[in-house]
Amino acid sequence: MTHNPILLMGPSAPPGHESTAPAWTGLMPLLILMALMFLLFRSSSKKQKEHERMINSIDTGDEVITTGGILGTVTNRKDKTLIIKIADNVKIEVLRSAIQGVTKSGPKTP
Repeated sequence: MTHNPILLMGPSAPPGHESTAPAWTGLMPLLILMALMFLLFRSSSKKQKEHERMINSIDTGDEVITTGGILGTVTNRKDKTLIIKIADNVKIEVLRSAIQGVTKSGPKTP
């Protein structure tokens, strides 16, 4: 026995008895979508600004971790890069944007 999907949908409103829902209810899904997108973009830009502040505050002597998982100590700063000591007599130059976080801040001089 097969069921006709059209018949399973239920009766529609009789002629002359249209829906009494306000017109703005059709816009409700759009408004919800806009609110969710606003929250999503706001949180992502907030994280990006926080990461940028962290990168700009890195100083010589700070221990950092790169996005590739390399741990090291900052020995020199340049405009767009950092020189990181990862072992005795081993230094690498990485982009500032490749820094994931600061694990330990070095001694600050007054």
